[in-house]
Amino acid sequence: MNEITVTPGTLYIVATPIGNLGDISARAIAVLSQVDIIACEDTRHTQKLLSTFAIKNKTLSMHDHNERQRQEYIGRLLQEGKSIALVSDAGTPLISDPGFHLVRYCRNLGLAVSPIPGACAAISALSVAGLPTDRFSFEGFLPAKSGARQATLSALVNEPRTMVFYDAPRRAIDTIKDIVKILGSERYVVIARELTKTFETIHSDTANNLVYWLEQDTNQQKGEMVLIIEGFKANADEISADVVKTLKLLLSEMKPKKACAITAEIYGVKKNALYDIALSLK
Repeated sequence: MNEITVTPGTLYIVATPIGNLGDISARAIAVLSQVDIIACEDTRHTQKLLSTFAIKNKTLSMHDHNERQRQEYIGRLLQEGKSIALVSDAGTPLISDPGFHLVRYCRNLGLAVSPIPGACAAISALSVAGLPTDRFSFEGFLPAKSGARQATLSALVNEPRTMVFYDAPRRAIDTIKDIVKILGSERYVVIARELTKTFETIHSDTANNLVYWLEQDTNQQKGEMVLIIEGFKANADEISADVVKTLKLLLSEMKPKKACAITAEIYGVKKNALYDIALSLK
C-alpha cells in the first residue's frame, strides 16, 4: 500500500462508519490523523470516534445552522495552505447532511475537494434490498408531519425507479401507513434498520403486511431507518393520460419501437402494452 499523505490546501470529504467502527477505512484514519482541522456536525459525537483511533486533531463545528458562516473561514484556511477534513455524524457527508454550500464555495474558489469513500446508509441498504438498482431515486428524509409526507409520496406515485428514503426513529409505522394510503397496500417496501449495528434488521414485504409486522414488534419501530420502495409498475389497463401524451409526442419524432422503449423507461410501463397503444395512435 502506498503511503497516505494529505495535500495542503485540500478539503477532504471523509466517510465515517454508520454503526460498526470496523467499517472505517485505513485511508480515512490516515487523513483524519494528518489534517489540520476536522469540521464536523457535532464535535462531541465525532470526538468519540476520534478517541477510538487515538486521533487528537483540532475539531470545528459545522452544521446546518452555521455552514454559511463557517465556509468563508474554512475557505480562507484552505487558501493559506491548511488541510481540512469534513465529516458528518455518520456515513458519507453531504448525503442528507450539511456540506453542500461549503463544497460549492470551495470549488468556486478553485480549491481542491477530494472524497475519501466509505460507508453510506443509502447504498448499503440498496445492496441488500433485492430491488432493481440500475436506476434509483434518493429522496432523503421524508417530512415529519403526515400531510407533508403524503404530499411527497403523492408526487412519486408514478416514479418507476426504486426509491430510497431515510426515516427518523419511531416514525416508521406512521410512514408505512402513509405509503399504504398513497402508493397502495401492495407496494413492496424494504425496511433496513440500524444497519451494521447490533440490532440490524432488514425486512421486506408489501406495505400492508409491514404495518402489521411493525405493530406486532414495537422494537422494530426504533432506530435509524432506510426505506427502499419499489418503483411504479403499470399494467396495460393502468396506462395514464400522461403516459399516452408522452408516447404520442415521441411517435411524431421516431419509430414506434423506440418511442415505446423511451416511454417505458420514463414511466415504468410494459413496452408491449405501449406498443398496442402506439399502433392505434398511428
